[in-house]
Amino acid sequence: MSGVTLQNVIKRYGDVQVIHGIDLEIKDGEFCVFVGPSGCGKSTLLRMVAGLEETTAGAMTIGERDVTAMDPAERGVAMVFQTYALYPHMTVKENMGFGLKMNGHPKAEIAEKVAEATRILKLEEYLDRKPAALSGGQRQRVSIGRAIVRGPEVFLFDEPLSNLDAELRVEMRVEIARLHKEIGATMIYVTHDQVEAMTLADKIVVLRSGRIEQVGAPLDLYRDPDNKFVAGFIGSPAMNFLDGVVKNGQVEVPGLQASVSVPVTLPAEGTEVTLGVRPEHITIDPAGDTHSIDLTEALGGTSYAYLMSSTGEKIIVEEHGDDRSLAGGRVGITFPAERTMLFDRKTEARLR
Repeated sequence: MSGVTLQNVIKRYGDVQVIHGIDLEIKDGEFCVFVGPSGCGKSTLLRMVAGLEETTAGAMTIGERDVTAMDPAERGVAMVFQTYALYPHMTVKENMGFGLKMNGHPKAEIAEKVAEATRILKLEEYLDRKPAALSGGQRQRVSIGRAIVRGPEVFLFDEPLSNLDAELRVEMRVEIARLHKEIGATMIYVTHDQVEAMTLADKIVVLRSGRIEQVGAPLDLYRDPDNKFVAGFIGSPAMNFLDGVVKNGQVEVPGLQASVSVPVTLPAEGTEVTLGVRPEHITIDPAGDTHSIDLTEALGGTSYAYLMSSTGEKIIVEEHGDDRSLAGGRVGITFPAERTMLFDRKTEARLR
């Protein structure tokens, strides 16, 4: 068993607390992604699991072992960093086997493990090349291979695709997903890119300011967020938010010049709320005149129209088909009330 459990984990730097009592269970073989904006504590938390950062308080277990005070080498983890950190004078084969060689493993064992990692990552034709002769994606695969040969209980990835271009990022996402499926090991992955999180994860942990906002499967977080932060962070483009107020059993939304019958239990009359609706759930009404079109992004099969309401609120609409809205025009919008979400304006908690 190689699950990871964090119990009331805290991290302080002097008087500054950056991780605030994290409780989390990652099951054996699960692909868990830590996601959140810069400075939310996701990399710090990963480094605490690795043992590269000391845990100020709380407990951490990997499998059945309490690793809270263990050195990194004793924890049974392997970490893949944003930078490849390959030895430039060594071949791919030598880079992948170097850690085992330094630990005194027999040559035959090293060769066997390197061959297996090479097969998994499809690096056979590059074994005798040095890093300078490899592309960025190939170098990152070698870095992952170096982790595989160690046979860790848990793989840790710290934004491993950040240095790659867009095409390579997509390619490596597929590689990592395939790797997890083949190896079946527990993996913890840190990224600020919610698209990576949605496509790779079995479980997503959304962090903000050193605290967990919500934990769940990707589509569960997308369909059923607990608060405005999670609703706005999960989904691309982000959810649209419009100010509203509860009035006469409906939500009056000045930016829409209309009231919406949101299918939730509404708070008291006069309560200020925020209405949320995703771009893909909005339809443009060419006959309307409530919103101006600032910009249209034509991306092939999908386009995004950026609208401005009469109150100055921005709204993004996803469009399909050949007829697209044009910048400079004025339109209306419609959307099904059951596709909307409602949030308390002050606490940002979801109203259900």
